[in-house]
Amino acid sequence: MQKPPAVVQRLGVFGGAFDPPHQAHVALVEAAVAQLQLDHVHVLPTGQAWHKPRHLSDAAHRLAMTRLAFAQVPQVVVDEREILRSGPSYTVDTLHALQTEYPQAQLYLLLGDDQRRSLSAWHQIGEIERIAIICAAGRDMAVRAWNDQSGVAPTHPPLSDTLQARIRTLNMPLMPHSATDIRVLAATEQALTGLVPSAVERYIHEHHLYRPH
Repeated sequence: MQKPPAVVQRLGVFGGAFDPPHQAHVALVEAAVAQLQLDHVHVLPTGQAWHKPRHLSDAAHRLAMTRLAFAQVPQVVVDEREILRSGPSYTVDTLHALQTEYPQAQLYLLLGDDQRRSLSAWHQIGEIERIAIICAAGRDMAVRAWNDQSGVAPTHPPLSDTLQARIRTLNMPLMPHSATDIRVLAATEQALTGLVPSAVERYIHEHHLYRPH
């Protein structure tokens, strides 16, 4: 993992399955860098995702695609620590580790809209809120842009008024991208132009990802 300089004042943290990473993921990070004036953003493909009902693609493929997707964003450090971590992968553990590594930095946890809506179910959400400023994609984004489940999106207990009031909103364009739809298209070898970065599209087709076995 490429480490950023030790002196970092504003550090973004963006985790996800990235199965595959798509244009809305990149747009969120770019919006966060610009609007929050972030020095660096750690982008972390998840390891053993406790909340995912489906089996994720091989971690090596998701890591490689994430590196390709964010290669043109100079502030991004693709961080493999959650893939290397044994057991369930919890955001709070990653935040604690980064807080120790960069004690002078303010941490900003970046979320897609689906992640915002599920925050009430996150492990140790109170501790997450204490450690990091939570920043989420604007509510005007299409719901399916971040929904990576099949069928109807799961419901979660509503966020407390206190937590909701503390979430900063990132202004983003409407981007109806869905990793679920992208996997369906890739399964039949259809073009993914405009949905994922071109390097990611090439990787998916070259490695025959998401095709039925």
